[in-house]
Amino acid sequence: MEPAANISATKNQQRNGSYNYNNTNENDIVSWFEEVSENAGWVQTQTLRWILELNYGAEYLKKWFGGIDIHELDACALESLYTTLVPLSSHSDIEPLIQRIADGDTAPLLTQQPITTLSLSSGTTEGRQKFVPFTRHSAQTTLQIFRLAAAYRSRAFPTKEGGKILEFIYSSKQSKTKGGLTVGTATTHYYNSQEFKIKQEKTKSFTCSPQEVISSGDYKQSTYCHLLLGLFFSDQVEFITSTFAYSIVQAFTSFEELWKELCADIREGTLSSSIIKLPKLRKSVLEIIFPYPSLASKIEASCRELEDLDWFGLIPKIWPNAKYVYSIMTGSMQPYMKKLRHYAKDLPLVSADYGSTESWIGANLDPCLPPERVTFAVIPTFSYFEFIPLYRMKRNCISVSDDFIEDEPVPLSQVKVGQEYEIVLTTFTGLYRYRLGDVVEVAGFYKGTPKLNFLCRRKLLLTVNIDKNTEKDLQIVVEKGSELLTSKAKAELVDFTSHAEVAKQPGHYVIYWEIKGKADERVLKECCEAMDASFVDHGYVVSRRTNSIGPLELCIVERGTFKKILEHFIRNGAAMSQFKTPRCTSNQVILKILNVCTIQRFHSTAYD
Repeated sequence: MEPAANISATKNQQRNGSYNYNNTNENDIVSWFEEVSENAGWVQTQTLRWILELNYGAEYLKKWFGGIDIHELDACALESLYTTLVPLSSHSDIEPLIQRIADGDTAPLLTQQPITTLSLSSGTTEGRQKFVPFTRHSAQTTLQIFRLAAAYRSRAFPTKEGGKILEFIYSSKQSKTKGGLTVGTATTHYYNSQEFKIKQEKTKSFTCSPQEVISSGDYKQSTYCHLLLGLFFSDQVEFITSTFAYSIVQAFTSFEELWKELCADIREGTLSSSIIKLPKLRKSVLEIIFPYPSLASKIEASCRELEDLDWFGLIPKIWPNAKYVYSIMTGSMQPYMKKLRHYAKDLPLVSADYGSTESWIGANLDPCLPPERVTFAVIPTFSYFEFIPLYRMKRNCISVSDDFIEDEPVPLSQVKVGQEYEIVLTTFTGLYRYRLGDVVEVAGFYKGTPKLNFLCRRKLLLTVNIDKNTEKDLQIVVEKGSELLTSKAKAELVDFTSHAEVAKQPGHYVIYWEIKGKADERVLKECCEAMDASFVDHGYVVSRRTNSIGPLELCIVERGTFKKILEHFIRNGAAMSQFKTPRCTSNQVILKILNVCTIQRFHSTAYD
């Protein structure tokens, strides 16, 4: 069932899923969103009813509803009953049912409609990938949000119809479960779907790369081909995008090293045999390119100029008609903003929309806002949303989980501006009152639907004792250290992660840095002490003063270390499009990579 096209659809349409995502133009999709956001509270109540009617009789729901006939209840009564009877859940609550589905159980366990595809989460939050149901509804809501966001972007940054998009997008390999279900990342499922083709046709913008490049399974070879084709069509590229900002930064870091080979291939109309080895990949690209000496000479001249500028302004120099750079730039992507701005110069950076493997959540309706100020308007037809109010602990209060006190969940229509919440999802794909783990703040409203700021993940915590530091806290601390690095040395921070070392007492924080350039030991020692002194969590400060938490340790790793971590995730089924560097890790394989590659260690004396 696809409830996202017309809230006035008939009951039959609602039940049969006969909404058509593909027959509306830009103005229609904006008008649709205006209508559903105006009536967001009512739409949410109806959305929940549609989900429950569609999946009525599924084993998970029967466990809580028993013999109650939900069809006899009006939508408001059903909403009240549902939130009373069905408890909040996490992935561990549904994992046994998902495993039965993966093993071939065809009974209606989570949904009435058969689940034939499972998505893999990125695995960077909890150190392991999780199965999440993926259905046609998942692909269609992806198409819907992409078209909605494109409609708002085109108003701010008009693009030429039929133009090209330089998209750094990657599919991972799909596999089969014991029961024959297809398994892969959500991005992989989408790039292989009919909806991906429809998106290009409807937005009148076409990716530079053919499907063989997207789905090659080798991110290094795919990246080279993305760059090559992006250069070949450089005058036609209207904007540059990837799922995450990390992928764009990685691609242009590779460009710095590969530009001579790329220009040689453009000049000759060939593909470097030492880099591109996959036959299907070679064939698909060679069918597109041809010898283009004048373009090669132009790009070579530009690259020689850019080398002298440390590649500042790379994007507008090479792609002069690009209007903006578009990607997820919030949360764990924020540390890449400095480098992305370096490449983009004055070109606008537009933050992409807010979603997860489990569900899309909100769209960026204000593309002119910088990523630091972006908000996401919740789309009330995609899932049924609840919000758990979160309150920061008082400084003298100790919690074993994190630094929040929770209140009872509230529906979308009852959230308050300025309040922090954890998002709870009920989806068409079989998740019921599912705790997403994302912490957001309500920044305002677009008509009747809330606009959210993404703050952090709840489970990404550095903690040794009574201290509680979130991903956001860590980012602020690392920014302080990296500012010192940039100002006092000819070096920049490439990437970072952290670990709470508790094997030896007292436990302490370890922060791993990969840097580009040279910095002497005195500067790195200062960076270490600045970071240690920048944690403001009361539990941390008190513990450091009493030596119940030891001095912060800064480990400098050799260049390429974080690429090794990326390659570890990709070998284990992650897609480049979905990869996020884990900001806090206890994964023993990752820690082994980090520790083997550590070339310098510094211990803070900030509290001596």
